[in-house]
Amino acid sequence: MLKNITITNAKLYGYQEQQKILINEQGIIEDIRSISVIDSTKKGKEVYDVQGDWISLGGVDLQINGGLGLAFPEIQEKHLSKLHQICEFLWQEGIDGFLPTLVTTSVENIQRSLSIFDQFIKIQKEENIATAKVLGVHLEGPFLNQEKKGAHPGQYLLTPSVEAIEWLLGSYESIVKIITLAPELDITDEVITYLSSRGIVASLGHSQANAKQAKKAFEMGASMVTHAFNAMPPLHHRQPGLLGEAMINPNVYCGLIADGNHVCPTMIELLLRGSLYERGVFLVSDALAPIGLGDGVYPWDARQIEVKKGTARLANGTLAGTTLPLLTGVKNLVEWQLCPIGNAIALATESPRKAIGLPVISSGQPANLLRWHWDKDNNQVNWKRL
Repeated sequence: MLKNITITNAKLYGYQEQQKILINEQGIIEDIRSISVIDSTKKGKEVYDVQGDWISLGGVDLQINGGLGLAFPEIQEKHLSKLHQICEFLWQEGIDGFLPTLVTTSVENIQRSLSIFDQFIKIQKEENIATAKVLGVHLEGPFLNQEKKGAHPGQYLLTPSVEAIEWLLGSYESIVKIITLAPELDITDEVITYLSSRGIVASLGHSQANAKQAKKAFEMGASMVTHAFNAMPPLHHRQPGLLGEAMINPNVYCGLIADGNHVCPTMIELLLRGSLYERGVFLVSDALAPIGLGDGVYPWDARQIEVKKGTARLANGTLAGTTLPLLTGVKNLVEWQLCPIGNAIALATESPRKAIGLPVISSGQPANLLRWHWDKDNNQVNWKRL
């Protein structure tokens, strides 16, 4: 962490001109000011000139399913040391915080995993070291539509209801930040309102919801879409579906996997333009357990996945996820010329924070900062921790 330093000539998302960032002796951002403002920076304070490069907080990954060979739905108490390793690995990949994502599995597995993450969150708070923080948990299921289950095991899917959610979460409700569900399955029309009242984000996904059903869900409090385009009806000029309704709603955020395989770059550009870039979109990795291990064949619940060039598929060819880090998506968006670099950075650092109510870069924040350099001649983006 940077301490007692002033960063100058920095570009920051949301600021018109270059800025200087004043960081105090405790490693906290004291102020962000235009470089044109004359101030009395005390003598002896180091000045670090980033020469017009972009500065941001680290990334926040709201959908990541495992790491270094450990699938989060399979986590047990013996894996606490492995979880520390995963957090360190993600920190080195530019991630400040993440939501371990539990894909559909048995209720017993979910409840055991929640108990371990509850324990680990408390450990991290006590340690207070520079590493990627577990911010809570994302349940991607089990309240999904069988017709859009994708790689999720169908035998564990459940019908959403308040009673089922209370049973599933038990005493660990406070650490669950997002639940992905298919709103058309909720015949009670109570689930989304219930989740909102508990501070849990209802995210629509793995769903066959039409535009009318999606609009109703958003009116009841759903505020997110899980991996836009994937596991939902496609956009159609007479049937806009779930995603079409989300794109025109200013209060809804869409998660996006920008690996080039889950979504065609042309459709990514359509989503970004339709959502005014960062306003309604954030990047996710959707990375599976083999992230950090390279290509190969790996176990995945009772099945196997094959990873090739960062893309994971089941034996039948079903797309299961990626093993590419979150910030790869930023580089892809810029190098594919789909959006300006500042917007691309915001999609991985600012937008996911806004989507779950976390503060963006500002005074009072720990100075865990990334420096981004854009080589315009070769259209390449590189980053490093400061």
